[in-house]
This record gives sequence, C-alpha cells and structure tokens, in this order.
Amino acid sequence: MPMPPHNRRASRTAVVALGAAGLIALAAAPAAFADETAPELVVGGIEPIDGVQPGSTFELPVTVANKGTQASEKVWVTYAVTRGLDFAEVPSNCRAQRVRSYDEMPERWTVACGFDQAVEPGVVYTPERPLRVKALDRAFHDELLLRVDENDPGADENGYPPVAGTAPAVKLVEAPAGREGSARVVILPVTSVNTADYQVTGAALRGRVGETVPMKVEFVNAGPAWFMAKVGEPTTRVVITPPAGSSVVKTPGFCKAKGDAYECGMSQRALNEGGRETYNFQLKIDKRLGHAKGSVALSTEARPFDPDKSNDKADITLDVMGGGSTGSTGGSTGGSGSDSGGSSGGAAGGSSGGAAGGSSGGAAGGAAGGASSTGGDGTAANGGHLAETGSSALPITGMAAAAVVTGAGMLVIARRRRAQSRN
Repeated sequence: MPMPPHNRRASRTAVVALGAAGLIALAAAPAAFADETAPELVVGGIEPIDGVQPGSTFELPVTVANKGTQASEKVWVTYAVTRGLDFAEVPSNCRAQRVRSYDEMPERWTVACGFDQAVEPGVVYTPERPLRVKALDRAFHDELLLRVDENDPGADENGYPPVAGTAPAVKLVEAPAGREGSARVVILPVTSVNTADYQVTGAALRGRVGETVPMKVEFVNAGPAWFMAKVGEPTTRVVITPPAGSSVVKTPGFCKAKGDAYECGMSQRALNEGGRETYNFQLKIDKRLGHAKGSVALSTEARPFDPDKSNDKADITLDVMGGGSTGSTGGSTGGSGSDSGGSSGGAAGGSSGGAAGGSSGGAAGGAAGGASSTGGDGTAANGGHLAETGSSALPITGMAAAAVVTGAGMLVIARRRRAQSRN
C-alpha cells in the first residue's frame, strides 16, 4: 500500500515492503549519492496500533525531523491507509484521494498535507492537531503508511481526483526530543478486533459416461471484515476433491494437483468482504459409481478470526445417468458405448424392437438427457443448483438413428410385397 509519487514504477518498488509486521523503513538514497549539505527529512513518532474496535477513531501522533545540516523550507507529510480505515477529518492544507487497487496493492485512502514553514536541523516537529483515523466495520488487518518530502508528492495516477480538506488548517510545532524517526517512509500494521466468515460452496453434477461436464465451486468471504495477507505469506487455500469415477481434464488457474485432490489459492492477497473466488474445472465421467461424491474444503490452518466452521466444507455430488459403467448393456446390436442412455434402448430398438427400445431407453435415457439442461445456460432444472452437464443432443441423435433404421426396414418390406404381387 505504498504512496507512489507520480508514476507506477516507484509504487512497484515500494510494494515489497507491504504487509510486514512492525515498523518497516524504506531506505533513502545510498550515502555515496547523498548531498551532505541537503536536508534529510525523517518521519516517526508512532508505533504499531493494535486492538482497534470497528467504529472507533484514533489519533496519529506523527513527528517530522531534519537529520541533515540544512533547513527544509517546506515539507509535505503523506498519510495512506488501507480500505478498512478512513480519515475522520481532513485539514484545509491537506488533500485526500481515493486510490483504486492495482499492482497487487489494495484500495486505499491517502492524505497529503503541505506545511509552508521551515524545518530546522536537529529539531523535532509534530502537527499541532494529530490527524484522526476511523476504523470501518470491515477493518481488520490494515496498514498505515507515513512519508515525508520536501516537494509536493503529487496525486496517484490510478486514483480519483484529489479533494481539498475542509477542517481548519494545521501547522507544525516543536515536539520533545527523542520521538524522531529514522526513515523517510515507514509502514506499520493497524489491527482491529473483528471476524470474517470464510465459506465454500459445492456442486451437484449430472452426466453420462464419456461426457465432459463443468464443475464450478466457490470460496466466499462473507465478512464483515476484509482480509489482507502479508507479503510473502500464503493466502487461504481451498482443497477440491473431484468425485470418484471422474477425471479432471481442465484445471483453473491458482490450482495444482496434490494427490487425488487439487489445492487452489487466491487470485489476490486481499480478500474483500463479500468477495469470492470461483474455480471452474472440466471433469470427464469415466464410469458409473453409486453415490459418487467429492468435496470442497478450506485448508486446515488455524483461522481464529473465523469462528463458524459449519460452512468450511461442502459436497460435490455426481449423478451418472443411464445404465452400467461401460454404456454397453444392449449387446452387439446396442447403441453407442459412449452414451449409456442409448445403450439401454434408443438405437438398440433396431434389433430388440422399436417399441421396446423406445420405452426402455429412448424415454428413460433421452428424457433424462433432456432434463440435464433447461436452456442456453446449461443449468439444471432444480433452480440452477446443478452444474452444466454439456450437450443433450446425444440421446436425440440416438433416437433419430433408430428412426432411420426402422424406416429403412419398412421400405425394404414394402418393396418385397410389391415384387411378390407382380409375380
């Protein structure tokens, strides 16, 4: 959550410091390139903040010091907070800007305050009235960035237009020695007392042996808190086990095989309240097994902020339509082996009788295939809870083939009868 000066390249350099525990100092220019007679501004005076209650406000007792040998004629102090926090009021010598999420950095608010007064070497200063921050309902693991500059840092090009503050202007006053910082930029954590309900949703699949069907499962952060993982630390993982009798032919991003299951991560390290991750697989149905069932579950690491464990796991069911595991119950004259509905009737009507085939397979297999889809979206008929099952054209094709065979047989019989009548 760094506050970039004018361009995105600078912000990408600073982002590596995000999320680390305690105070993090971003070093200034190497000493070999430093101007020993120039001002050396540093910011400090504040420690990590913990135990904040959502809805409450707290002050930022920031200090500014000059460790150089030359006075700075003007200074700018920039404050930036992640999206669980907001500024209670903004002085008129400051401007506020809301910045969109980009480059793995979450949404944030920034306030840049200009102080048109000299900062002398060896003197510690602080705003006469500390800036106040409010913890929102979604506050949890947030960050505060502080930065001091001699020149106007400018607005973030990825943000909304800055807005001037309306509260009375503030100025810098001398502060007791010993509170000065040691770096131009510092980042520290702000932790609130809050919870977040992580949930997963499963899927109900239907199809025939040989078909490939989509499987969509989801992870949701139901809030109220948002969550931002620290840089370098893994985000929450979701473990997905496909139903027995199926095999995965297409895996979504952020997922990798782990034994018979798949371990899936998150697309971003920040999980907003109400945010979700959707994992779309493609499964091939290899054989029919009774009561085939898989699962989707959160990984087992401790999550003390999520007390409700009842929705941490959900079932993935698979209903294989038609008879048999190989799809060839109609003998050598049966239907296609890849369509178990057709094999129990349908095309088998050509050898076992049109009426028998139509009742034992055409209605049972064909109608069941038709029930797997209610329209262009391919969702199942039970209110959209069943996943898309693929094409329902195979049973229809089987019935059409049976009709062609039956019609051809009737034509041959008619021709034989005409030939006999001539003789």
